[in-house]
Amino acid sequence: MGQGADETPRRKLIAFDVETWQALDLLARDSLKTMQELADEAFADLLRKHNRPTDLRQALKRSAGAAGAPDSRRRKPRATSAARAGRRRASRAAE
Repeated sequence: MGQGADETPRRKLIAFDVETWQALDLLARDSLKTMQELADEAFADLLRKHNRPTDLRQALKRSAGAAGAPDSRRRKPRATSAARAGRRRASRAAE
């Protein structure tokens, strides 16, 4: 995942059950990847799944886009006067 030249890698010990470890080891061998490469890919996919940026560039793009985007909590625009008039006519006809 995106790490700069001056950043030291963060380490986290993760435990796997035997079956999962064997499946990951086989996948790494079959795909000619290291466990680190598999982990990087898996965590990047997890972040994308939850709409989280995976690097600084994506975070900045998302931040800039959110600053210019309208607030999604605002009220929806009202219907046009022609649409309101059409609904009034329809409700009168139904009476």
